[in-house]
Amino acid sequence: MKRLTHLLPPLLLTLIGLMAGHLAQAQTPAPSSAAPRPQAEQFTLPNGLTLIVKPDRRAPTAVHMLWVRVGAMDEVDGHSGLAHVLEHMLFKGTPSLKPGEFSRRVAALGGRENAFTSLDYTGYFQQIPATRLADVMKLEADRFAHNVWADEEFKKEIEVVKEERRMRTEDNPRSLLHEALSAATFVASPYRRPIVGWMSDLDAMTPNDARDFFKRWYTPANAVVVVAGDVDVAQVRQLAERYYSPVPKRAVPARRTPVEPPQMGLRRLDFKAPAEQAYVALAFKVPGLQSLSVLSPQDEDALALTVLSAVLDGYSGARLDRALTQGPDRVADSAGASNGLLGRGPKLFYLDGVPAQGKTPEQVEAALREQVAQVARQGVSEAELQRVKTQWVASEVYKLDSVFNQARELASYWIQGLPLDSGDQLITRLRAVTAAQVQAVAAKYFGDDQLTVGVLRPQPLDAKSSAKGKPKAAAASVQRP
Repeated sequence: MKRLTHLLPPLLLTLIGLMAGHLAQAQTPAPSSAAPRPQAEQFTLPNGLTLIVKPDRRAPTAVHMLWVRVGAMDEVDGHSGLAHVLEHMLFKGTPSLKPGEFSRRVAALGGRENAFTSLDYTGYFQQIPATRLADVMKLEADRFAHNVWADEEFKKEIEVVKEERRMRTEDNPRSLLHEALSAATFVASPYRRPIVGWMSDLDAMTPNDARDFFKRWYTPANAVVVVAGDVDVAQVRQLAERYYSPVPKRAVPARRTPVEPPQMGLRRLDFKAPAEQAYVALAFKVPGLQSLSVLSPQDEDALALTVLSAVLDGYSGARLDRALTQGPDRVADSAGASNGLLGRGPKLFYLDGVPAQGKTPEQVEAALREQVAQVARQGVSEAELQRVKTQWVASEVYKLDSVFNQARELASYWIQGLPLDSGDQLITRLRAVTAAQVQAVAAKYFGDDQLTVGVLRPQPLDAKSSAKGKPKAAAASVQRP
Protein backbone atom coordinates (compact mmCIF):
# COMPACT_ATOMS: atom_id res chain seq x y z
CA MET A 1 0.00 0.00 0.00
CA LYS A 2 1.45 3.33 -0.98
CA ARG A 3 2.13 5.95 1.65
CA LEU A 4 3.24 9.60 1.33
CA THR A 5 6.13 9.47 3.74
CA HIS A 6 9.21 11.49 2.72
CA LEU A 7 7.69 14.95 2.89
CA LEU A 8 9.28 18.21 1.92
CA PRO A 9 9.94 20.73 4.68
CA PRO A 10 6.78 22.31 6.13
CA LEU A 11 7.40 25.56 4.28
CA LEU A 12 6.78 23.81 0.97
CA LEU A 13 3.30 22.89 2.16
CA THR A 14 2.39 26.56 2.45
CA LEU A 15 1.89 29.33 -0.01
CA ILE A 16 5.64 29.78 -0.45
CA GLY A 17 5.95 26.29 -1.82
CA LEU A 18 3.22 27.05 -4.29
CA MET A 19 4.99 30.24 -5.24
CA ALA A 20 8.05 28.26 -6.28
CA GLY A 21 5.97 26.54 -8.93
CA HIS A 22 5.94 29.72 -11.02
CA LEU A 23 2.16 29.89 -11.03
CA ALA A 24 1.69 33.25 -12.69
CA GLN A 25 3.31 36.29 -14.25
CA ALA A 26 3.25 39.79 -12.85
CA GLN A 27 -0.11 40.56 -14.48
CA THR A 28 -2.02 38.09 -12.27
CA PRO A 29 -4.87 39.84 -10.41
CA ALA A 30 -4.78 40.20 -6.63
CA PRO A 31 -7.07 38.13 -4.44
CA SER A 32 -9.45 41.07 -4.11
CA SER A 33 -10.62 40.34 -7.67
CA ALA A 34 -11.57 36.77 -6.75
CA ALA A 35 -14.79 35.64 -5.12
CA PRO A 36 -14.88 36.02 -1.30
CA ARG A 37 -13.61 32.95 0.49
CA PRO A 38 -15.73 31.18 3.11
CA GLN A 39 -14.09 31.50 6.50
CA ALA A 40 -12.85 28.53 8.48
CA GLU A 41 -14.25 27.92 11.95
CA GLN A 42 -12.56 26.17 14.85
CA PHE A 43 -14.01 24.25 17.79
CA THR A 44 -12.68 22.21 20.70
CA LEU A 45 -14.50 19.05 21.74
CA PRO A 46 -14.85 18.17 25.46
CA ASN A 47 -12.05 15.59 25.20
CA GLY A 48 -9.63 18.22 23.87
CA LEU A 49 -9.76 17.36 20.14
CA THR A 50 -9.64 20.39 17.83
CA LEU A 51 -12.08 20.59 14.90
CA ILE A 52 -11.59 23.00 11.98
CA VAL A 53 -14.24 23.32 9.25
CA LYS A 54 -13.96 25.29 6.01
CA PRO A 55 -16.89 25.20 3.55
CA ASP A 56 -16.17 25.31 -0.19
CA ARG A 57 -19.27 24.45 -2.22
CA ARG A 58 -17.87 24.59 -5.76
CA ALA A 59 -17.89 20.80 -6.08
CA PRO A 60 -19.82 18.05 -4.23
CA THR A 61 -16.69 16.67 -2.56
CA ALA A 62 -15.08 16.91 0.85
CA VAL A 63 -11.68 16.30 2.43
CA HIS A 64 -11.45 14.85 5.92
CA MET A 65 -8.06 14.99 7.65
CA LEU A 66 -6.78 13.88 11.03
CA TRP A 67 -3.36 15.25 11.99
CA VAL A 68 -1.50 14.29 15.16
CA ARG A 69 1.17 16.59 16.54
CA VAL A 70 3.79 13.89 16.65
CA GLY A 71 6.53 13.15 14.14
CA ALA A 72 10.10 12.00 13.86
CA MET A 73 11.27 14.80 16.16
CA ASP A 74 9.32 13.22 19.04
CA GLU A 75 11.27 9.96 18.88
CA VAL A 76 14.34 9.19 20.95
CA ASP A 77 17.70 7.79 19.95
CA GLY A 78 17.52 4.10 19.20
CA HIS A 79 13.86 4.35 18.20
CA SER A 80 14.00 6.38 14.98
CA GLY A 81 11.27 5.65 12.45
CA LEU A 82 8.57 4.91 15.04
CA ALA A 83 6.19 7.69 13.96
CA HIS A 84 6.38 6.52 10.35
CA VAL A 85 6.01 2.82 11.19
CA LEU A 86 2.97 3.61 13.33
CA GLU A 87 1.46 5.49 10.41
CA HIS A 88 1.63 2.24 8.45
CA MET A 89 0.14 0.27 11.34
CA LEU A 90 -2.93 2.52 11.55
CA PHE A 91 -4.12 0.71 8.42
CA LYS A 92 -3.83 -2.71 10.07
CA GLY A 93 -7.10 -2.89 11.93
CA THR A 94 -9.33 -2.24 14.92
CA PRO A 95 -11.60 -4.60 16.87
CA SER A 96 -14.22 -4.04 14.15
CA LEU A 97 -11.93 -3.80 11.08
CA LYS A 98 -9.61 -6.41 9.61
CA PRO A 99 -6.15 -5.43 8.26
CA GLY A 100 -6.57 -3.45 5.05
CA GLU A 101 -10.33 -3.13 5.44
CA PHE A 102 -10.14 0.60 6.18
CA SER A 103 -8.78 1.29 2.70
CA ARG A 104 -11.25 -1.08 1.04
CA ARG A 105 -14.20 0.66 2.69
CA VAL A 106 -13.03 4.13 1.66
CA ALA A 107 -12.60 2.91 -1.92
CA ALA A 108 -16.11 1.42 -1.84
CA LEU A 109 -17.43 4.86 -0.85
CA GLY A 110 -15.91 6.31 -4.01
CA GLY A 111 -13.05 7.97 -2.15
CA ARG A 112 -9.27 7.88 -1.91
CA GLU A 113 -7.12 7.92 1.20
CA ASN A 114 -3.54 7.95 2.33
CA ALA A 115 -1.24 9.14 5.08
CA PHE A 116 2.07 10.91 5.56
CA THR A 117 4.71 11.40 8.22
CA SER A 118 7.02 14.38 8.67
CA LEU A 119 9.48 15.58 11.26
CA ASP A 120 6.68 17.53 12.97
CA TYR A 121 3.44 15.60 12.52
CA THR A 122 1.60 12.56 11.18
CA GLY A 123 -1.42 13.08 8.93
CA TYR A 124 -4.23 10.91 7.58
CA PHE A 125 -6.77 11.96 4.95
CA GLN A 126 -9.76 10.84 2.90
CA GLN A 127 -11.13 12.60 -0.16
CA ILE A 128 -14.73 11.51 -0.71
CA PRO A 129 -18.15 12.59 -2.03
CA ALA A 130 -19.51 15.07 0.51
CA THR A 131 -22.47 12.80 1.23
CA ARG A 132 -20.04 10.16 2.57
CA LEU A 133 -18.37 12.35 5.18
CA ALA A 134 -20.09 10.64 8.10
CA ASP A 135 -18.85 7.24 6.93
CA VAL A 136 -15.16 8.20 6.81
CA MET A 137 -15.39 10.20 10.02
CA LYS A 138 -16.70 7.08 11.76
CA LEU A 139 -13.88 4.99 10.29
CA GLU A 140 -11.14 7.47 11.23
CA ALA A 141 -12.42 7.97 14.77
CA ASP A 142 -12.49 4.18 15.23
CA ARG A 143 -8.85 3.63 14.31
CA PHE A 144 -7.70 6.77 16.15
CA ALA A 145 -9.19 5.35 19.35
CA HIS A 146 -8.86 1.58 18.83
CA ASN A 147 -5.87 0.74 16.63
CA VAL A 148 -5.26 -3.00 17.18
CA TRP A 149 -3.19 -5.54 15.25
CA ALA A 150 -1.39 -8.81 15.76
CA ASP A 151 2.38 -9.13 16.08
CA GLU A 152 2.45 -10.93 12.72
CA GLU A 153 1.01 -7.84 11.01
CA PHE A 154 3.80 -5.72 12.46
CA LYS A 155 6.47 -8.19 11.35
CA LYS A 156 5.17 -8.05 7.78
CA GLU A 157 4.80 -4.28 7.72
CA ILE A 158 8.23 -3.52 9.16
CA GLU A 159 9.69 -5.31 6.15
CA VAL A 160 7.63 -3.03 3.90
CA VAL A 161 9.12 0.00 5.67
CA LYS A 162 12.65 -1.38 5.32
CA GLU A 163 12.11 -1.83 1.61
CA GLU A 164 10.78 1.71 1.40
CA ARG A 165 13.97 2.93 3.03
CA ARG A 166 16.06 0.94 0.55
CA MET A 167 14.17 2.27 -2.47
CA ARG A 168 13.76 5.92 -1.46
CA THR A 169 16.95 6.52 0.48
CA GLU A 170 19.61 3.87 0.11
CA ASP A 171 19.20 3.61 -3.66
CA ASN A 172 19.21 7.41 -4.05
CA PRO A 173 22.64 9.04 -3.58
CA ARG A 174 21.24 12.53 -3.00
CA SER A 175 18.79 11.24 -0.41
CA LEU A 176 21.67 9.54 1.35
CA LEU A 177 23.68 12.75 1.23
CA HIS A 178 20.85 14.79 2.73
CA GLU A 179 20.36 12.19 5.45
CA ALA A 180 24.06 12.42 6.32
CA LEU A 181 23.97 16.22 6.02
CA SER A 182 21.17 16.45 8.61
CA ALA A 183 23.11 14.18 10.95
CA ALA A 184 26.19 16.39 10.55
CA THR A 185 24.32 19.71 10.78
CA PHE A 186 22.46 19.00 14.02
CA VAL A 187 24.14 17.81 17.21
CA ALA A 188 21.29 17.80 19.75
CA SER A 189 18.15 18.45 17.73
CA PRO A 190 16.06 15.38 16.83
CA TYR A 191 15.94 16.80 13.30
CA ARG A 192 19.25 15.00 12.81
CA ARG A 193 17.39 11.66 12.52
CA PRO A 194 15.69 10.51 9.29
CA ILE A 195 11.89 10.29 9.18
CA VAL A 196 12.00 6.75 7.83
CA GLY A 197 14.45 5.74 10.58
CA TRP A 198 17.92 4.27 10.59
CA MET A 199 17.96 0.70 9.32
CA SER A 200 19.49 -0.59 12.57
CA ASP A 201 16.59 0.95 14.53
CA LEU A 202 14.06 -0.63 12.17
CA ASP A 203 15.78 -4.00 12.63
CA ALA A 204 15.50 -3.66 16.41
CA MET A 205 11.95 -2.28 16.56
CA THR A 206 9.30 -4.41 18.28
CA PRO A 207 5.49 -4.47 18.02
CA ASN A 208 5.22 -3.08 21.55
CA ASP A 209 7.44 -0.12 20.60
CA ALA A 210 4.77 0.94 18.11
CA ARG A 211 1.90 0.20 20.51
CA ASP A 212 3.50 2.27 23.27
CA PHE A 213 4.10 5.16 20.86
CA PHE A 214 0.43 5.04 19.85
CA LYS A 215 -0.77 5.08 23.47
CA ARG A 216 1.58 7.93 24.33
CA TRP A 217 0.85 10.37 21.52
CA TYR A 218 -2.48 9.49 19.90
CA THR A 219 -4.67 11.40 22.33
CA PRO A 220 -7.46 13.86 21.39
CA ALA A 221 -5.72 16.91 22.82
CA ASN A 222 -2.75 16.21 20.54
CA ALA A 223 -4.81 16.01 17.34
CA VAL A 224 -6.84 18.11 14.93
CA VAL A 225 -9.61 17.11 12.53
CA VAL A 226 -9.95 19.35 9.48
CA VAL A 227 -12.93 19.12 7.11
CA ALA A 228 -13.09 21.21 3.95
CA GLY A 229 -15.45 21.11 0.98
CA ASP A 230 -19.18 21.01 0.28
CA VAL A 231 -20.20 20.82 3.93
CA ASP A 232 -22.29 22.64 6.52
CA VAL A 233 -20.35 23.78 9.59
CA ALA A 234 -23.06 22.89 12.10
CA GLN A 235 -23.58 19.42 10.62
CA VAL A 236 -19.84 18.68 10.61
CA ARG A 237 -19.63 19.72 14.23
CA GLN A 238 -22.49 17.38 15.11
CA LEU A 239 -20.78 14.51 13.30
CA ALA A 240 -17.50 15.21 15.07
CA GLU A 241 -19.20 15.25 18.44
CA ARG A 242 -20.92 11.96 17.61
CA TYR A 243 -17.86 10.07 16.45
CA TYR A 244 -14.86 11.73 18.11
CA SER A 245 -16.21 12.84 21.49
CA PRO A 246 -16.33 9.24 22.82
CA VAL A 247 -12.54 8.94 22.41
CA PRO A 248 -11.19 9.03 25.99
CA LYS A 249 -9.50 12.20 27.15
CA ARG A 250 -5.82 11.87 28.09
CA ALA A 251 -3.12 14.37 28.88
CA VAL A 252 -0.51 15.14 26.23
CA PRO A 253 2.92 13.98 27.42
CA ALA A 254 5.44 16.65 28.30
CA ARG A 255 7.83 17.33 25.44
CA ARG A 256 11.52 17.61 26.25
CA THR A 257 13.01 18.61 22.95
CA PRO A 258 16.79 19.15 23.15
CA VAL A 259 18.00 22.62 22.24
CA GLU A 260 20.52 22.75 19.42
CA PRO A 261 23.74 24.39 20.71
CA PRO A 262 25.29 27.22 18.70
CA GLN A 263 27.54 26.06 15.89
CA MET A 264 31.11 27.22 16.38
CA GLY A 265 32.60 26.80 12.93
CA LEU A 266 32.28 25.41 9.41
CA ARG A 267 31.48 21.72 9.00
CA ARG A 268 32.17 19.74 5.85
CA LEU A 269 30.85 16.38 4.77
CA ASP A 270 32.38 14.38 1.90
CA PHE A 271 29.94 11.69 0.84
CA LYS A 272 31.03 8.97 -1.58
CA ALA A 273 28.37 6.96 -3.38
CA PRO A 274 27.73 5.51 -6.84
CA ALA A 275 26.26 8.37 -8.90
CA GLU A 276 26.44 9.91 -12.35
CA GLN A 277 26.89 13.51 -11.21
CA ALA A 278 28.38 15.32 -8.27
CA TYR A 279 26.12 17.42 -6.07
CA VAL A 280 26.69 20.05 -3.39
CA ALA A 281 24.32 21.24 -0.66
CA LEU A 282 24.92 24.11 1.76
CA ALA A 283 22.86 24.24 4.96
CA PHE A 284 22.89 27.49 6.97
CA LYS A 285 21.27 27.69 10.41
CA VAL A 286 18.68 30.49 10.41
CA PRO A 287 15.76 31.61 12.60
CA GLY A 288 12.22 30.41 11.94
CA LEU A 289 8.84 32.08 12.20
CA GLN A 290 7.27 31.79 15.66
CA SER A 291 4.50 34.40 15.52
CA LEU A 292 2.59 36.43 12.94
CA SER A 293 0.61 38.71 15.25
CA VAL A 294 3.53 40.43 16.96
CA LEU A 295 6.80 40.06 15.09
CA SER A 296 10.07 39.69 16.97
CA PRO A 297 13.35 40.64 15.26
CA GLN A 298 13.90 36.94 14.53
CA ASP A 299 10.43 36.65 12.97
CA GLU A 300 11.23 39.61 10.74
CA ASP A 301 14.51 37.99 9.72
CA ALA A 302 12.76 34.69 8.97
CA LEU A 303 10.35 36.47 6.62
CA ALA A 304 13.18 38.37 4.93
CA LEU A 305 15.10 35.12 4.44
CA THR A 306 12.05 33.65 2.72
CA VAL A 307 11.98 36.63 0.36
CA LEU A 308 15.71 36.18 -0.25
CA SER A 309 15.18 32.53 -1.24
CA ALA A 310 12.51 33.64 -3.71
CA VAL A 311 14.78 36.31 -5.18
CA LEU A 312 17.46 33.67 -5.68
CA ASP A 313 15.23 30.86 -6.93
CA GLY A 314 11.57 31.87 -6.88
CA TYR A 315 10.83 32.00 -10.58
CA SER A 316 12.21 30.94 -13.96
CA GLY A 317 15.27 33.04 -14.68
CA ALA A 318 15.86 34.11 -11.08
CA ARG A 319 19.36 35.00 -9.92
CA LEU A 320 20.77 31.49 -9.42
CA ASP A 321 19.36 30.30 -12.73
CA ARG A 322 20.80 33.24 -14.65
CA ALA A 323 24.18 33.33 -12.96
CA LEU A 324 25.00 29.64 -12.59
CA THR A 325 23.18 27.66 -15.30
CA GLN A 326 23.16 29.94 -18.35
CA GLY A 327 25.77 31.16 -20.81
CA PRO A 328 29.08 29.76 -22.05
CA ASP A 329 30.71 30.06 -18.62
CA ARG A 330 27.96 28.32 -16.68
CA VAL A 331 29.13 26.25 -13.71
CA ALA A 332 25.97 24.26 -12.90
CA ASP A 333 23.30 22.19 -14.59
CA SER A 334 20.89 23.24 -11.85
CA ALA A 335 20.93 25.42 -8.74
CA GLY A 336 18.39 26.16 -6.05
CA ALA A 337 17.57 27.91 -2.79
CA SER A 338 14.95 27.32 -0.11
CA ASN A 339 14.23 28.58 3.38
CA GLY A 340 12.62 26.60 6.21
CA LEU A 341 10.19 29.22 7.44
CA LEU A 342 7.80 27.03 9.44
CA GLY A 343 8.29 24.01 11.67
CA ARG A 344 8.57 22.91 15.29
CA GLY A 345 12.36 22.51 15.23
CA PRO A 346 15.41 24.52 14.11
CA LYS A 347 15.40 25.96 10.59
CA LEU A 348 17.84 25.80 7.69
CA PHE A 349 18.39 27.87 4.57
CA TYR A 350 19.56 25.60 1.73
CA LEU A 351 21.61 26.39 -1.35
CA ASP A 352 22.36 23.50 -3.71
CA GLY A 353 23.56 22.72 -7.19
CA VAL A 354 24.74 20.12 -9.67
CA PRO A 355 28.09 20.94 -11.34
CA ALA A 356 28.09 21.24 -15.12
CA GLN A 357 30.42 19.01 -17.11
CA GLY A 358 34.02 19.93 -16.36
CA LYS A 359 33.11 21.93 -13.24
CA THR A 360 33.68 20.95 -9.61
CA PRO A 361 31.44 21.05 -6.53
CA GLU A 362 33.83 23.64 -5.08
CA GLN A 363 33.18 25.95 -8.04
CA VAL A 364 29.42 25.56 -7.61
CA GLU A 365 29.71 26.18 -3.86
CA ALA A 366 31.68 29.38 -4.48
CA ALA A 367 29.20 30.56 -7.13
CA LEU A 368 26.20 29.93 -4.84
CA ARG A 369 27.78 31.86 -1.99
CA GLU A 370 28.79 34.68 -4.31
CA GLN A 371 25.16 35.25 -5.31
CA VAL A 372 24.20 35.72 -1.66
CA ALA A 373 27.25 37.94 -1.14
CA GLN A 374 26.14 40.11 -4.06
CA VAL A 375 22.78 40.65 -2.37
CA ALA A 376 24.60 41.55 0.85
CA ARG A 377 26.79 44.07 -1.01
CA GLN A 378 24.38 45.52 -3.56
CA GLY A 379 20.89 44.70 -2.28
CA VAL A 380 17.93 43.73 -4.47
CA SER A 381 15.84 45.81 -6.81
CA GLU A 382 12.25 46.81 -6.21
CA ALA A 383 11.39 45.04 -9.47
CA GLU A 384 12.67 41.74 -8.06
CA LEU A 385 10.69 42.21 -4.86
CA GLN A 386 7.55 43.11 -6.76
CA ARG A 387 7.83 40.05 -8.95
CA VAL A 388 8.06 37.53 -6.12
CA LYS A 389 5.35 39.30 -4.12
CA THR A 390 3.01 39.23 -7.10
CA GLN A 391 3.57 35.51 -7.40
CA TRP A 392 2.68 35.01 -3.74
CA VAL A 393 -0.64 36.73 -4.40
CA ALA A 394 -1.13 34.54 -7.47
CA SER A 395 -0.44 31.42 -5.43
CA GLU A 396 -3.23 32.36 -3.03
CA VAL A 397 -5.68 32.65 -5.94
CA TYR A 398 -4.66 29.34 -7.47
CA LYS A 399 -4.67 27.62 -4.09
CA LEU A 400 -8.43 28.14 -3.88
CA ASP A 401 -8.84 25.54 -6.62
CA SER A 402 -7.73 22.73 -4.30
CA VAL A 403 -9.89 21.79 -1.34
CA PHE A 404 -7.15 19.37 -0.31
CA ASN A 405 -4.59 22.19 -0.10
CA GLN A 406 -6.97 24.34 1.91
CA ALA A 407 -7.40 21.57 4.48
CA ARG A 408 -3.71 20.76 4.56
CA GLU A 409 -2.73 24.37 5.11
CA LEU A 410 -5.15 24.76 8.02
CA ALA A 411 -3.81 21.61 9.65
CA SER A 412 -0.19 22.71 9.21
CA TYR A 413 -0.89 26.06 10.87
CA TRP A 414 -2.53 24.28 13.82
CA ILE A 415 0.54 22.04 14.20
CA GLN A 416 2.68 25.17 14.37
CA GLY A 417 0.33 26.85 16.88
CA LEU A 418 -0.64 29.59 14.43
CA PRO A 419 -4.15 31.04 13.90
CA LEU A 420 -6.55 30.02 11.12
CA ASP A 421 -5.99 33.19 9.11
CA SER A 422 -2.22 32.69 9.00
CA GLY A 423 -2.27 32.39 5.19
CA ASP A 424 -3.62 35.92 4.85
CA GLN A 425 -1.37 37.21 7.61
CA LEU A 426 1.67 35.62 6.00
CA ILE A 427 0.91 37.27 2.67
CA THR A 428 0.57 40.64 4.40
CA ARG A 429 3.82 40.21 6.31
CA LEU A 430 5.79 39.01 3.31
CA ARG A 431 4.54 41.86 1.14
CA ALA A 432 5.81 44.27 3.78
CA VAL A 433 9.40 42.96 3.66
CA THR A 434 11.73 45.65 2.34
CA ALA A 435 14.79 45.51 0.13
CA ALA A 436 16.87 46.72 3.07
CA GLN A 437 15.70 43.77 5.20
CA VAL A 438 16.61 41.29 2.47
CA GLN A 439 20.06 42.84 2.13
CA ALA A 440 20.55 42.75 5.91
CA VAL A 441 19.79 39.03 6.32
CA ALA A 442 22.02 38.19 3.34
CA ALA A 443 24.86 39.83 5.24
CA LYS A 444 23.95 38.34 8.63
CA TYR A 445 23.31 34.60 8.27
CA PHE A 446 25.65 33.29 5.57
CA GLY A 447 29.04 33.15 7.24
CA ASP A 448 31.05 30.00 7.93
CA ASP A 449 30.08 29.60 11.59
CA GLN A 450 26.50 28.51 10.85
CA LEU A 451 27.28 26.53 7.68
CA THR A 452 27.47 22.80 6.97
CA VAL A 453 28.51 21.77 3.45
CA GLY A 454 27.73 18.36 2.00
CA VAL A 455 29.35 17.17 -1.23
CA LEU A 456 28.35 14.05 -3.13
CA ARG A 457 31.50 12.55 -4.69
CA PRO A 458 30.38 10.14 -7.46
CA GLN A 459 31.88 6.66 -7.33
CA PRO A 460 31.87 4.03 -10.09
CA LEU A 461 29.82 0.88 -9.79
CA ASP A 462 31.78 -2.13 -8.60
CA ALA A 463 31.99 -4.59 -11.46
CA LYS A 464 30.82 -7.54 -9.39
CA SER A 465 28.04 -5.61 -7.66
CA SER A 466 26.99 -4.02 -10.95
CA ALA A 467 26.26 -7.42 -12.41
CA LYS A 468 23.81 -7.96 -9.58
CA GLY A 469 22.37 -4.48 -9.93
CA LYS A 470 23.69 -3.34 -6.57
CA PRO A 471 26.12 -0.44 -6.06
CA LYS A 472 28.93 -0.40 -3.56
CA ALA A 473 28.02 0.94 -0.13
CA ALA A 474 28.18 4.68 0.42
CA ALA A 475 30.73 6.21 2.77
CA ALA A 476 30.95 9.57 4.47
CA SER A 477 33.52 11.60 6.37
CA VAL A 478 32.72 14.68 8.44
CA GLN A 479 35.01 17.56 9.38
CA ARG A 480 33.79 19.40 12.47
CA PRO A 481 35.26 22.56 13.98
